[in-house]
Amino acid sequence: MIKAVIFDLDGTITDTEQFYRLAWPEALGRFGYKCDPDVALELRSLGRPFAPLKFKEWYGEDFDYDKVRSVRKEIIEEYLKPGIPLKPGAEEILSWLREQGITVALATANDLPRTERYLGRIGLLDAFDKIICADMVKQGKPAPDIYAFACETLGLSPKETFAVEDSPNGVRSAYDAGCNVIMIPDLTEPDEDLKKLLYARLDSLVDIKRLF
Repeated sequence: MIKAVIFDLDGTITDTEQFYRLAWPEALGRFGYKCDPDVALELRSLGRPFAPLKFKEWYGEDFDYDKVRSVRKEIIEEYLKPGIPLKPGAEEILSWLREQGITVALATANDLPRTERYLGRIGLLDAFDKIICADMVKQGKPAPDIYAFACETLGLSPKETFAVEDSPNGVRSAYDAGCNVIMIPDLTEPDEDLKKLLYARLDSLVDIKRLF
């Protein structure tokens, strides 16, 4: 029996992955590096220590990840100044799950201060029973740490949860933690290997209702 639904944030609740796809190449360009926006898709939900290693693989051992990431964060803030767009059905599904007595949690690659600030801006800070962030665990996505810790915090077995993700790194993180993974594709569809890890592939957040 499913007792909780754990959501990713960027690309799942908020329609923000589109900005990261552009912000990484822009930030890299300021330091003289080239990166195609489609290549930047590999970085979705990629946490520490994996993201720094990926950049060193692409650009060499002397790549200053923290410096480039700092600029990328500034660029993202500019993109989000007009507002943080929500995915269709986000408010509806969060409210519906609460009405059904289902625990609602968040597992995001963002740090806690930024997560709380973003959720406050979109009026969803109180929509989640628990908020789990990348700075609370040793390894970020695609390692299973964040979902394992979310389940531990909720006092539930991973098999009692749905994990809702939009990206391959997020899917692998949730699957390896033992969660039932729902993928709602954002910028790319799952390939055949990724499909094998899914409990369900849905078109929208409100489709989650059909699984209860």
